[in-house]
Amino acid sequence: MTNSLRLFAACALALVLAGCMVGPDYVRPTAPVPAQYKEADGWKVAQPSDAAPRGEWWQAYRDPELDALMGQIDVSNQTIALYAARVREATAGTQAARAALFPAVGGTGSAVRNKNATSGSSGNGGQNSAYVVALGASWEPDLWGGIRRSIEAASGTAQASEADLANARLSVQAAVAQDYFLVRVQDAQIELLRNTVTAYEKSLQLTQNQYGAGVVARGDVLQAEAQLKSTQASIFDAQLTRAQLEHAVAVLLGKPPSEFSIVPRPAVTPLYPEIPLAVPSALLERRPDIAAAERRAAAANAQIGVAQAAFFPSVTLSANAGLQSSIIGSLLSLPNNYWSLGASLAQSIFDAGLRSAQKDQAIARYDEAVASYRQTVLTGFQEVEDNLSALNLLAQESEVQQAAMKASQQSAAIAMNQYKAGTANYLAVVVLQANALNSERNSLAITGRRLVASVDLVRALGGGWNAASLAAVQ
Repeated sequence: MTNSLRLFAACALALVLAGCMVGPDYVRPTAPVPAQYKEADGWKVAQPSDAAPRGEWWQAYRDPELDALMGQIDVSNQTIALYAARVREATAGTQAARAALFPAVGGTGSAVRNKNATSGSSGNGGQNSAYVVALGASWEPDLWGGIRRSIEAASGTAQASEADLANARLSVQAAVAQDYFLVRVQDAQIELLRNTVTAYEKSLQLTQNQYGAGVVARGDVLQAEAQLKSTQASIFDAQLTRAQLEHAVAVLLGKPPSEFSIVPRPAVTPLYPEIPLAVPSALLERRPDIAAAERRAAAANAQIGVAQAAFFPSVTLSANAGLQSSIIGSLLSLPNNYWSLGASLAQSIFDAGLRSAQKDQAIARYDEAVASYRQTVLTGFQEVEDNLSALNLLAQESEVQQAAMKASQQSAAIAMNQYKAGTANYLAVVVLQANALNSERNSLAITGRRLVASVDLVRALGGGWNAASLAAVQ
């Protein structure tokens, strides 16, 4: 009885000591966070009541076709499927680490019959039987917090995987939106070129009529033909670009390009939604890639504790109980039971610096994770600033380009009227018509760049994501 009490006391002491936690407690690393965005002059500042892009951010563009495409992303996109599998893997890793906190219980059963050699003239030996049914349990109390630090590391890794999934989803959504908008810009480019071809065909007919009447030289007809053919060739180039963008959207949706198409829609009515800005510090919570880097730093910090716990002795408690008999019929009788309790202590005496090296490795990995986190934060702020400046400057460029387009259209019309009146040569008409076409195409290209930049800004601000969603991943 005295021995049992001593063992119970030892177990109680082990449980008390299990509250120890070696290794540094995690504190989020500091990162350079500006007080305000440099390129935000004239930009709308978010108020508490403002509806910043959240959840289905693409609905701000009010395009039902885009909404339908976005609804297909999670179904078949293989990049998202890959990151979703990694989340499941990391979550299972957390559960595996937590299992080490609990005792391991096993059961055994055996039946053995043997013959022992005995002396005697007959030479026959005696036969014995042994039947055993037993349960055994072993438990290593987490005296120094090494297991709990392992759980912290696994949980941080799982949360980082969850943030990686959110970042992959946001990146795919942004790519689909951008490619879709560029498809629509190419639709408008193709429609513009086709209308221009129609106008150039009329110009060619005019020069042919005037040449037939002896009013103009053969050179005017050749210039009109060259202008027409060059514009017709540009249609094929625009169609190629559109086809490649459509194929890219198909792959992002997890479909073979041969099974996917976007119905052409020549009219482009771009909508640039207002994207309110929060304070820069909010970016740390809204960008999933920043959250993933921060969670990896937390996991690396926990690994320092795991390495440090290896310096301390480990205690293993074990218990065994069972039934043993030479007659199977009496196996379940009380007199045939047995049990044992035990405890063992283990401590590494000499390892040639192995544990010290492993701790140094863990510290270095933490420093690496902190540097990666800070770099990710800096990159995040750069992307916001880049797209703020892009939207500001592209809006101004669009306004100037619109004025240039109107002027070039008017000058081309005047030149054509002068040519019809015989006061201008056809070369001047060709040059001014080419300028007008280029101005219109440049205007459409700027529209596409503005739409792409607006999506990039939403992505740079984290879309509708928030780090609070990681709380569910434990």
